[in-house]
Amino acid sequence: MNNTSILRVGIKRSLQNQICSSFKNHGMTGSSRSVTISHYMKRLFTSNAKVDQSMHKVLNGGSLRQPSGSLGRSFFTSKTVSNAFSGAKRAFSTSVAPRFRMSTFLLNEAVSSAATSAAKSASKAGKRVNPWPINTAKPLGYLCIGCSILVFAIVVLGGLTRLTESGLSITEWKPITGAIPPLNEQQWQEEFEKYQQSPEFKELNTQMTLKEYKFIYGMEWSHRLLGRIIGVLFVVPSLYYIARRRVSAPTAWKLLGICGLMGLQGFVGWWMVYSGIDKKQLEERHSKPTVSQYRLATHLAVAFTVYCCMISTGFSILRDYKIMANPQKYEKVFRLINSSALKPFRRMTKGVFGMVFITAMTGALVAGLDAGMIYNTFPKMGDGYMPPKDELMDPMFARKSDKSDLWWRNILENPTTVQFDHRVFAIATFCAVFGVHMYSHRIRPIIPKAAYRWMNISVGLATLQVALGICTLLWIVPTDLGAAHQAGALALLTGMLMTVNNLKKPSVSNVVILRRYLEKASKLAEKKKLK
Repeated sequence: MNNTSILRVGIKRSLQNQICSSFKNHGMTGSSRSVTISHYMKRLFTSNAKVDQSMHKVLNGGSLRQPSGSLGRSFFTSKTVSNAFSGAKRAFSTSVAPRFRMSTFLLNEAVSSAATSAAKSASKAGKRVNPWPINTAKPLGYLCIGCSILVFAIVVLGGLTRLTESGLSITEWKPITGAIPPLNEQQWQEEFEKYQQSPEFKELNTQMTLKEYKFIYGMEWSHRLLGRIIGVLFVVPSLYYIARRRVSAPTAWKLLGICGLMGLQGFVGWWMVYSGIDKKQLEERHSKPTVSQYRLATHLAVAFTVYCCMISTGFSILRDYKIMANPQKYEKVFRLINSSALKPFRRMTKGVFGMVFITAMTGALVAGLDAGMIYNTFPKMGDGYMPPKDELMDPMFARKSDKSDLWWRNILENPTTVQFDHRVFAIATFCAVFGVHMYSHRIRPIIPKAAYRWMNISVGLATLQVALGICTLLWIVPTDLGAAHQAGALALLTGMLMTVNNLKKPSVSNVVILRRYLEKASKLAEKKKLK
């Protein structure tokens, strides 16, 4: 793929005329034009910024392959790169379009000239070309988004598995052969006998029949099978594209990281289940046969992390192709994103995203302790808005003789305190989402449309999630409402994640694509001057 096939767009006629007349009126040759560009560079850029290492990747030749090593040390010194980068930031953050286009053109001309010379120097020195492309293959973007939808589904299915108390029905972990369920009555009877040896059957389900066991087995088996399917669908294509060098180097590391997290999730899932079938652990926790709330929260946290990584990676891949399809439109988005007035809003959205994630984890603690079965009133908890102090900090939960662990064990293990914590976090998160949404109205002209749209969606999802949480509590956690509440948490997290993603500053590949667009524009201007 060459430059002309990447971007088949030109610049506006007014800009072409401006550039051509500038060179024509001054009768510039190649050397004099370089001197003039250097003059403008000194006027436009300062030297007080630190060297941004990403600029070394951006300032390369026009091909899709990145030269390895440091190119052209005689051209790319710390001072010149610092000047160019700080000037680029100033040019892109200005609100005056003509100045943006002209200063960007001058930067592009200087960078192209230096990069060409650096590439020649690297070629003479016999340096190899980095085989990793700047862009990632578009199908991988769709793969990430598609697999994230499946992760959303498995999170909901996992919630249903927990709510139907099916999670401890399979007492063995067989990553490969476990994908095949019992196929005849004899195999079903063997699996049922294994379950009958578990603490859950002996203490809670002594009257369970084989038919009832088949249902809970089917729920847990479906959850594990979907996890295996997601792993194969994501890992195999990712490794294939990485092996074929059809992904950028940063994206390759992201994909490998997601693959590693998915493998970790399988281990964490069994680690969680084992906490509910091991007699020794149950005795240490003084608990009925149920999984550890800590391990349940860890399992959910890894699932949420995998989901967010898939969404963000897919978004970044597809954004490159949106820029190539309409680079002129993205110039405006670029300027908005780099506006200093947008920094507070960007920080707010990241903070709210973190609050949503933490609130979901407190919800996992509520689920692990069955804390939703008590204090089924709202907004009060019993006679007051908070339970009595002796219930919030019950000495019974302390395990050390000096009671030094009283605070943190009550916060994480006392069902009353855990539910109160979840209420506080949920209300605080809703207020934060609503407050950031109201602030977005004040600065709407400088917010990218996509980010503003996702912020509006997020406040709607937050309202729905609060309503689902209250209804789930009042109706004492019915299965359908409980699953919907868990799905609502992930939906709200998605809304805030997309808001954050649409406020991200362009990556190195984004900048390279825009630079190539400007290179194409300058070539068209040169052709018009010759005519």
